[in-house]
Parts: sequence; C-alpha cells; structure tokens
Amino acid sequence: MRSHSALYVDAGYLLSSAATRLTGSSLRRGIEVNYATLVAALTEVVQQDSGLPLLRVYWYDAARDGKATPTQEGIALLPNVKLRLGRIGVDGEQKGVDLRIGLDMVGHSRAGRVDVMYLLSGDDDLTEAVEEAQAQGVQVNVLAVPSSSLAPHGVSRHLLFAADGLGVLDHAILDRSVTPTKVVPVEAPAEIVVDTAPTHPDPVHATAAARPTPAAIAKMVPSLAVKNAVSQGGPTAPQGQTPRHDPDELAESIVAVARKTFDAWSLTASAAQLEELKSGRPSIPRDLDRALLVDLSGALDEFALSDAMRFSLRAKFWEAVDAARE
Repeated sequence: MRSHSALYVDAGYLLSSAATRLTGSSLRRGIEVNYATLVAALTEVVQQDSGLPLLRVYWYDAARDGKATPTQEGIALLPNVKLRLGRIGVDGEQKGVDLRIGLDMVGHSRAGRVDVMYLLSGDDDLTEAVEEAQAQGVQVNVLAVPSSSLAPHGVSRHLLFAADGLGVLDHAILDRSVTPTKVVPVEAPAEIVVDTAPTHPDPVHATAAARPTPAAIAKMVPSLAVKNAVSQGGPTAPQGQTPRHDPDELAESIVAVARKTFDAWSLTASAAQLEELKSGRPSIPRDLDRALLVDLSGALDEFALSDAMRFSLRAKFWEAVDAARE
C-alpha cells in the first residue's frame, strides 16, 4: 500500500490564533480568510516536510445544528478537503469537534491509511488520540500558528509532550491568506452575526499565483525532528496556583484586552447590532465574553482568572462600548 500523509485542521484553533496574531483579539469575525490559498499552502507544507503525498485535508469546525454555513460549504468543495462538523450549543460553545478529530485520527491509524499525521491544533483534549495513533505505528506531528513573537501560539504542554514533533507555520502563510475584516458602514442593515467561520467572497476560486513556490515552502515550517522549547507552548501555571501580577500591569492588560475585543467585534457590527449589544447590558454575548476571558488568560499567561479579574475585565469592556459612542 502506498504511504500517505494527512492533515487534521482544528479550524477553531487555527482561525482564533490567526485572529489574535493579526488583531489582538481571538474573535474570528475580526479576520477574512482566503481558504483556497490557505489550504493550498498547508498542503504544500505537509507534503514538503513528510516527503509523502497528502491523502486528504480534514477540516473540523462547528455550526448551528451541525448545518454547514456557505463559507464551510465552500471549504468542502476545495480539492482533497473533507469537512467535518460539530455543533454549536445553545450556550455558544462548540460540541463534538475534538471528538471527531480524535475518532478520525485513531480510525485512520488503525486502518493503516496514513503513515504520518499532522495535527494543526493546540488542544490538550487531543493528547490521548495522538498517543493512540502513535501506538498503531503512525508518526504524529503538531503544527502551530505563530504568535506575534513567532512562538507557537496556545499549544498545550501535554499535547507537545506527546507529539513526535512541533512545527510553527511561517508567518508568510498567514500573511498571504488572512487579512483584517473590512469595516462595515454604519448604515448596514441589521443582522445577527454568529461567531462562526469568517466569510470570504469566493473561497473556492483562487488564482494560481496565490500558491507559494516550492522554494518558499521549504522555509515555511522548521524541521519537526526536534521539538521547540516547552516553555513556548502556552500558559503553564500549576493548577490551583494563581501567580501574582503587578497591579498597574494587570490593569493595563485588562484595558487592552477589553478594547481590542470590542474593536474586533465592532468592525463587522451595524449600528443596530451595537444598539442591541447595549440594550442587553450587563449581559455580554457568549462569543464576546469567551473571547475576553481567553485573551486575558493568554495575555497574563494564566489559565485560572480570579473573580476580581473577570469583573474588572467585563467592566472595562462596557467602558470601551460607551467610549465608542462619544
């Protein structure tokens, strides 16, 4: 049987990390993505690094009731891409995405379909799936999105320990395919926007010039033979232990996160949506609140945020909202 590689893409991780790198907020609506260019570049990276033909790109995301959005349907039409959808629950959280990734990795390894797997994710919950695939004789490498400092963004320590290698995507890949969302005019018609996959006018049809050259590909991902320093993998504070922060620096971080999150949200919000946000005060929509907490956690390099931090963060968010109408 011919040897193949396969790429498993956690879209939630990829897009929120790319948004953080570009806008300072993990809100996916803050970016626009040329998916054809992005998938083509990732395909070249995997084939270049593995030396094997790519069997398929497996793209995992969530959608309301498991029904694909127009953007997700466009991704599914890309060559050699298999779309796998979880659900978005009533609380706004995605359900079943990690499970689908894990089941596919384990199933493919047991069936002997691939010899080398590339997992584009940082999720700790996938550690056991990585170890099970390895037990079947498959090599599993983790790919990470670069942070603003070019370190791997948000990769779990446990996942890093389990993987056979860690590669950080070159920023050129994201620079070619991810751009800030264009500002929506204030007179735009009201429409409730759900923070799912960002839209693109035509993700299926990309120009041939958008594909990186083989010479450029060789520089896009470092060798996976040696893992990057574990200290670059994300927050590492021991469970139950809260590091101390300088009060002034903490206050500055909270204000910065609150403003960046609101700015990213407001880029695509109409005047009617802004009024709807204000009318729901003090309740913050689930996607916004989650982005606030995730981004502050990353800024402080700390998993567990105290109640005082959360209260202050939400208060500063509303101050950013109020400042927008002044």
